[in-house]
Amino acid sequence: MTSPLGVARPTAARTTTAAANRRRRALAPYLFLLPVAVVLVLALGYPLVRQLLMSFQEFGLAQQFGAAEPEWVGTANYQALFADPVVWGVIARSIAFCAVNASLTMIVGTSVAVLMTKLDGPVRLMLQTSLLLAWAMPVIAAMTVWQWLFDTQYGVINWALVQSGFEGFAGHSWLLNPLSFYFVATVIVVWMSVPFVAFSLYAALTQVSEEVLEAAQLDGASGWQRFRHILVPTIMPIIYVVSLLQVIWDLRVFAQIYYLQGAGGLRSETDLLGTYIYNLGIGQSDYGMASAVATFMLLLTLALTIGYVRKLAKEEEP
Repeated sequence: MTSPLGVARPTAARTTTAAANRRRRALAPYLFLLPVAVVLVLALGYPLVRQLLMSFQEFGLAQQFGAAEPEWVGTANYQALFADPVVWGVIARSIAFCAVNASLTMIVGTSVAVLMTKLDGPVRLMLQTSLLLAWAMPVIAAMTVWQWLFDTQYGVINWALVQSGFEGFAGHSWLLNPLSFYFVATVIVVWMSVPFVAFSLYAALTQVSEEVLEAAQLDGASGWQRFRHILVPTIMPIIYVVSLLQVIWDLRVFAQIYYLQGAGGLRSETDLLGTYIYNLGIGQSDYGMASAVATFMLLLTLALTIGYVRKLAKEEEP
């Protein structure tokens, strides 16, 4: 069928077919994501719902082995949680530890990333290899090395300080005092986290246009001004993502703290949320209370990261 001008008009069947093809193309990405979504729901959704239910129950060893039915206690676990000053102490230490470690990791990691852009090829390769080896080292193996470094009698750190004239560090125990305990933990956590930040930001920095940097340099911009006004705004989306991950990881740190506690730290004064939940659940078999603290930890993580998520959402807006 043609128009008076001789141009073919689309028939109703062709129009319907084209609309159906457009709908199929629009649905195709969601169909590809469906298997992944199902796996995530099964792998993450069920444990999360189970944890939430257990936080409203009295759940101990008897319930764990099926000798008794879980008793529904409502919000009793949460009331006990918020009324316990020990829990608030653990929360305060966890937030402070997370803030310090995430900030230091981002500062050191960014500095290393910028340094890698300035180094020659062989030197940069050596630095990248060292970072990769530190990142790839198993946690327990790394913790064993650090324990020996800070050992009271035979540690290299104490020996070096004594040789430098600090006689008071002879036989000094780094893990008995909470402040020095967290200093050691911070050194280890930052050391393990810096490679990820450095590699991520270095990859972002290599994508910044050299022409823009050269033009800014010709206009008289100093190195700091180029970094602050060109490099940082350009890689800010990557900084947001890496910072978000660091906050999450540092808030739920467990292995390093647990290992140092076993090496001589006082658990009552050095517990963070991760180790506190573990001791409640595995140590005391109070799974209901442990689930309540874990749920609170999840909400705390969301509260601390909501700002980052909003910034990421704004970055995605056209």
